[in-house]
Amino acid sequence: MVDRAHRHFSSLLIVWLALLSLSFGQRPDSLRSPAPKLIKLNLQGKEYMRVLGGPPESSTMRSGLVALAPGKSVGKHSTEKYEEMVIVFEGKGEMRITGGDTLSCTKGDVIYCPPHTEHDVVNTGVGELRYLYVVAQARPE
Repeated sequence: MVDRAHRHFSSLLIVWLALLSLSFGQRPDSLRSPAPKLIKLNLQGKEYMRVLGGPPESSTMRSGLVALAPGKSVGKHSTEKYEEMVIVFEGKGEMRITGGDTLSCTKGDVIYCPPHTEHDVVNTGVGELRYLYVVAQARPE
């Protein structure tokens, strides 16, 4: 009985070592350097489009293309440890900083929102508001 258990354990150990040797030298996705890429934007789309989803696609950057109908908002949220940039392609809107400024924007404008800032983006125009947001982790404080 002990000999059978020893053989079973030895077999499992051999399989584990074989699997380990196959993965030896391969870097996990979180350690790989992102590759350059071209991303085509659908500026006429009616839906949200994720552009970058963070690692391993980028080091820390996340981004998405947003289309907001008139009167709609993305909802209050905080940048937390990220800084955010909004690049407006079409329409008219506002970034409303909780307890602070309201930043009006139109086509061609770029808005910056620092880390740890609660805000909302609202479409204040009569047509769709289309913008690209880009967030990246800020330097440690």
